[in-house]
Amino acid sequence: MDWTRLLNTKRLGDERPEDPSRPNFTVDADRITFSAPFRRLANKTQVHPLHGHDHLRHRMIHSAEVASVGRSLGMQVGHWLEEQKEIEPGAAHRVAGIIHAACLAHDIGNPPFGHSGEESIGKWFTERFESEQGLFGRIERAQRPEFEAFEGNAQGFRILTRLEMYRGDRGMDLSAAVLGTFMKYPMTARTRAGLGDMPYVGAKKFGLFEGEETTFAKAADALGLPAETVPDVGTWWRRHPLVFLVEAADDICYNIVDLEDGYTARDLSYEQVRALLLPLIQNKPNDDDLGAHTEYEKISHLRAMAIGGAIWACVEAFKANHGAILAGTYSNDLIADSVHGPAFAEIKQAAREQLFIAPRKTKLEVRGRNVIRTVLDGILPVFDALERTDWKAANLPDYERQLVRALDLDLRGVQDGYSALHAMTDYVSGMTDRYAVEVAGMVSGR
Repeated sequence: MDWTRLLNTKRLGDERPEDPSRPNFTVDADRITFSAPFRRLANKTQVHPLHGHDHLRHRMIHSAEVASVGRSLGMQVGHWLEEQKEIEPGAAHRVAGIIHAACLAHDIGNPPFGHSGEESIGKWFTERFESEQGLFGRIERAQRPEFEAFEGNAQGFRILTRLEMYRGDRGMDLSAAVLGTFMKYPMTARTRAGLGDMPYVGAKKFGLFEGEETTFAKAADALGLPAETVPDVGTWWRRHPLVFLVEAADDICYNIVDLEDGYTARDLSYEQVRALLLPLIQNKPNDDDLGAHTEYEKISHLRAMAIGGAIWACVEAFKANHGAILAGTYSNDLIADSVHGPAFAEIKQAAREQLFIAPRKTKLEVRGRNVIRTVLDGILPVFDALERTDWKAANLPDYERQLVRALDLDLRGVQDGYSALHAMTDYVSGMTDRYAVEVAGMVSGR
């Protein structure tokens, strides 16, 4: 891969020159920020579902913080690439802007209730496919993993390229570089299943639904991402190098700020958080250095310094692994490869042992799973009836038409079982936590 093509910010199929006063990556960030799916992140779980404390992060705040860290990573790596003469002078801002836009969008496809929401959607579909009843029995088996292992990253790419703004095949019409930098797992579920055991980091999951594969293939070609085609399996691509910086920004934020939120939610003590953050800070302060502040204010200071230390460490790890990253052979994450890898491993262990199993969080995740199942059970009759009418929404029976109006179900483009199931996941994954609770109550009569 070469950086000239990797930083290609042209829009797919659009030969118009960029406005130098407002480059495409800036427009991309604006389109994402002003989109309805981004706004909905303000009421989606980050770690603590349906929490009443206003200082705890939700998905929108998390996305904005990741974008801030990503931009800093991009500027520092970009300046280094300029010094190495890998990119032209001044192009560091392009690197930073591309990463900033991709970071803003990195969680845009996440369903309500966080990762437990993804698991709940997948489990519901798995049970329906096992029954082989109705339209579930008529879905091609190779397409079923898209729903059985529902993936917010693939849903995010679907939002960016199909559902939002220019609905259809253009979506938000983002630049090639931003689409490439967004894509953590550049393959479909069908291809991922056919590859079997594969150690490459970009094959950990799938990141594309089949309906959006052609769009990504165009972006990958414009960027020069190496493609691998396996007979009778499919095509997959090597990651864009900037994906590793988006991932690092996400890792930095959720690991470090989870500790701050853990203290705010009273799941972690001041002493625990302080001990976990100090190893990330180069010039370690003591309590006297932080002045006459509250414990919360001291943790905020430590959090800021720890993020700075983590950014420095990830930039150094990117430099050290630049050759492998550009060759498409790097298969780790920058946090783990950095000097702070052991410190982050301790943070993750503390989160697993105390934050992710906190009683309130666990109870609300159980509730969230049941809410999502209730919503899917409630809207399924619409799609069963739609199939019986040969996919003509105007011919739906009275109750199903009423349900479509009450829930504002979008049936555009539903023309077969596969598109029907995607319309269901589009709807439920797009919900906020609170709206999902409201709809579950409506469709269940409770």
